[in-house]
Amino acid sequence: MISDLFTKTVLIGILASGIRLATPYLYAAIGEAFGQRSGVLNLGVEGQMLLGAFAAFYVAFSTENLWLGMLAAVIVGAAMGLAMAFVSINLQAVQGISGIGFYLFGLGMSDLLFHTLLGTVETVSGFAPIHIPVLSDIPALGEIFFSQNILVYGAFALVPIAWFVLNKTTLGLKIRAVGENPQAADSLGVSVSRVRYLTVTLGGSLSGIAGASLSIALLNVFQQNMTSGLGFIAVALVYFGGWRPLGILLGALLFSMVNSLQLWVQVLGIPVPSDVAVMMPYVLTILALVVAVQRVRSPSALTKPFQREG
Repeated sequence: MISDLFTKTVLIGILASGIRLATPYLYAAIGEAFGQRSGVLNLGVEGQMLLGAFAAFYVAFSTENLWLGMLAAVIVGAAMGLAMAFVSINLQAVQGISGIGFYLFGLGMSDLLFHTLLGTVETVSGFAPIHIPVLSDIPALGEIFFSQNILVYGAFALVPIAWFVLNKTTLGLKIRAVGENPQAADSLGVSVSRVRYLTVTLGGSLSGIAGASLSIALLNVFQQNMTSGLGFIAVALVYFGGWRPLGILLGALLFSMVNSLQLWVQVLGIPVPSDVAVMMPYVLTILALVVAVQRVRSPSALTKPFQREG
């Protein structure tokens, strides 16, 4: 019955799981926002997430150390970001096409490594919830907001940090200048290539963490193509949020709550076809992009290679 969705227990469950499910969206989308604000579009986010998820899971499974797994995800994600930066900045490849190539590489390589090194689905004991003293005891709100794992807290803390870096620091000014007018930034002594390398590599690292948040914090398992398009939704969230961290946060919460809702619909056995329920976040992605394209302006130099004059 649809009325089952409106009980207190179910509503708290939907909201709490929605907060958790926003975690990979936030890491991946904010990392992508840094790259796009500097002028580089990376459609390989999904592949970076998959390799980050596998690296984190395999290292954590082998060593029984979750933090080593996180380190592995950061390194793998950064390496993928560095490679994407080289192809986009030095080779000046078409960013959309090269990004799809990196996605396919990540998809195929993670699948190959899974079959070679694991061979079957395994599980790990992921990051446990951290109950914040006093706050976690608040009825309803405590369970929704203050009884999450450390990667969830980190994802939400990343939003104000990203806002501060982009809007209140010299580095943020350089990133925005390079993404809007790289020729003017270059004339003022800003290294366009260096800034873009930094942002794309940072974005890769955060995508790796996004993948790790799935495999060793939310699901505690690795399986083939476990991201299921989440990386592409993260790219869409950057457009939806107008390249602003707060806008990305709102979009991530919207998508994660819809995803949480469809999961609870299936758990409660509400007579909605499972295929329709699974489609809900993706339909929302399309609608969000239609709205976003009409109301926001992308960075002027986005996807445009920079060629230094003289």
